[in-house]
Amino acid sequence: MNAQKMLFVYNPHAGKATIRGHLLDLIDIFTKAGYEVTAYPTQSQGDGERRVRERDDGYDIVVCCGGDGTLDEVVSGMMNSNVKVPIGYVPAGSTNDFAKSLGIPSSMTRAAEIVVKSSEFMCDVGTMNDKNFVYCAAFGIFTDISYSTDQTLKNALGHAAYILQSVKELQDIRSYHMKITYGNGTVIEDEFIYGMVTNSIQVGGIQNITGKNVRLDDGEYEVTLVRRPQSLIELPNLVGALLGNSKFSSNDLISFKLSHITFESDIPVAWTRDGEYGGEHTKVEISNIPRAVAIKVP
Repeated sequence: MNAQKMLFVYNPHAGKATIRGHLLDLIDIFTKAGYEVTAYPTQSQGDGERRVRERDDGYDIVVCCGGDGTLDEVVSGMMNSNVKVPIGYVPAGSTNDFAKSLGIPSSMTRAAEIVVKSSEFMCDVGTMNDKNFVYCAAFGIFTDISYSTDQTLKNALGHAAYILQSVKELQDIRSYHMKITYGNGTVIEDEFIYGMVTNSIQVGGIQNITGKNVRLDDGEYEVTLVRRPQSLIELPNLVGALLGNSKFSSNDLISFKLSHITFESDIPVAWTRDGEYGGEHTKVEISNIPRAVAIKVP
């Protein structure tokens, strides 16, 4: 009986380069389970996407190890390749939002065992203009902060770094004038400090920020929009409501579910896609592709 072939794509720098101490254990787990493993360390941003897209058709599974950005690249490569096979995910990033949403453990060896033993889950994938994303497309205050925060600080403090820095900068919150169209032509036009379209139980390490009853295979996104508050007095309520605390409510927080949405702005606005820089755009069109890829989950 021929061994099944696995392409194992890993980011050697993800998180605190945690994979270095686990690489041999992971390959051992995969080999003992009957896989012939081809290991590929990504060399630069976008390299994982290219390697998966250009792989030959002989692989039975593609496994990735890294942060959510590495998973994003592997899923994008799969979406843009001729043959779709299941994806395994061994998280090694600093927050691993999507792994937690899928119930994949943070222990790398346990996650590897799930890859070889578990079932496949058909997961929705998004498009943001011409690019794919897995769990979050966002603009605004917290996305600005993630680029101005030093990477080592981000790894050490996780999401606390985002929040600490945001508190310091609240006196000069930047807002973005957006015209947002969704549903059967519903339009909202206002000043927003933040917006995100998500398919995840947590973002930036913060649970419940995306709403309740989130399902990753229902063909719908959770949309969260934060209007510019009129005064600083309203901020504690707004932050409490945004963090999912039921004691707080705010008229500046808008949330709903949908499968397609368009954002238009007069000036280019910076977006993130799965926590990585997603470019500056004056128009962003986001759609949900239901149950588009198979991911191995517990």
